[in-house]
Amino acid sequence: IAVITVDGIITSHTGDEAGNNMVDVIKAQLDRAASDDNVKAVILKVDSPGGEVMASDQINKAIVAFESDESDDNGKSGHVGKPVICSMGSLAASGGYYISAPCRWIVANDLTLTGSIGVIMEGFNYRGLMDKLGVSPVVYKSGKFKDMLSPFRETNEIPVEEHAMVQSLINDTYEKFKGVVADGRGNAHDLNKKEGRPLADNWTDFADGRVVSGKQALDLGLVDQLGDFDDAVDRAEKIAGIGNANLVEYRERYDISNFLSLFGQSSQAHDIKLD
Repeated sequence: IAVITVDGIITSHTGDEAGNNMVDVIKAQLDRAASDDNVKAVILKVDSPGGEVMASDQINKAIVAFESDESDDNGKSGHVGKPVICSMGSLAASGGYYISAPCRWIVANDLTLTGSIGVIMEGFNYRGLMDKLGVSPVVYKSGKFKDMLSPFRETNEIPVEEHAMVQSLINDTYEKFKGVVADGRGNAHDLNKKEGRPLADNWTDFADGRVVSGKQALDLGLVDQLGDFDDAVDRAEKIAGIGNANLVEYRERYDISNFLSLFGQSSQAHDIKLD
């Protein structure tokens, strides 16, 4: 069983000396697990408050692809889908739940904070402070909305249409989030049958950005089981039809290119090497 950890804010920004980011590393680990015949299942350890929409969606899609059977145009199998079991830590909220939703089985502690199904965009407006300091912005723009979300305008200068456009973007992303939850949990329940938890009829009433405990998430069908990492291992073995499995983790392999980066040489990695 391969163990893949998602810890902290989900982001696509470069995260290490080799130029690799969280999304790239998780994809590389899934690719390694898919190509290794000895790996029969993956445990996704999630302890995250969420993060970027795009990064969360890319990880979500990578998990969906990993769990699916892939075939080329000639019908030859690219890889056989393997189950991903999610083990939630203290926090698996917002984007943390977004990447958990497609997993075959989700285990949460009864004190885990999860859910937070929703989307937020926010910023600061500095114009009041600028006015006090006697600083005035000078803006030249090609269109009415080119300075959308600018922090330098008076609030009464923001067109009503701009509010509507931004809210529309939020709503579109929110509907996508709910669709990801519905599809992921629905597909998992089709496979798990009576052993898993279906989504409650009123689950969308709780998809208003609030966080819920692991116990509440179980009642809503957002998770399948209350337990810890060992329970996730037991479930992975059961779903994969194996016993006494070894747990393995993939780590990035650093070489001379990383050493050279200390002297200002480019270390952008195109292929992530894993041991």
